[in-house]
Amino acid sequence: MTLSLKHSYRYILFLILLNSLLLCLTISLSEIITLSTPFSIISIITLVIFFRGQTREPDSQTLHTLVSISLKFLLDMIMALVWFIVAKKTSLTSVFIFFVIYLTLTLFSIFVILKTLNNRPL
Repeated sequence: MTLSLKHSYRYILFLILLNSLLLCLTISLSEIITLSTPFSIISIITLVIFFRGQTREPDSQTLHTLVSISLKFLLDMIMALVWFIVAKKTSLTSVFIFFVIYLTLTLFSIFVILKTLNNRPL
């Protein structure tokens, strides 16, 4: 098993633990489960694409990084559209829960990507 594959499993496990912590800290359990599941799937897809690109040649690494970040942004915006317009979840609690989960998992993904890129020699 390659080094980056081991790191990706470790980060995905940390992501699951982070979601468990979010579940314990919130009031509305049904909304948190409804939101954390797609956001977690989006984050896992982002990290899988990113780590897949890290095993390729340098030109492909850049492309995979850009695709993973762009795809995360696009899927998060679709999730916001569905949550606020289609499901009509506009109460203060729903908006707060949405942005806390979004911010937490986005910062997690950015942290993992930056930490991985920081450790790679140029």
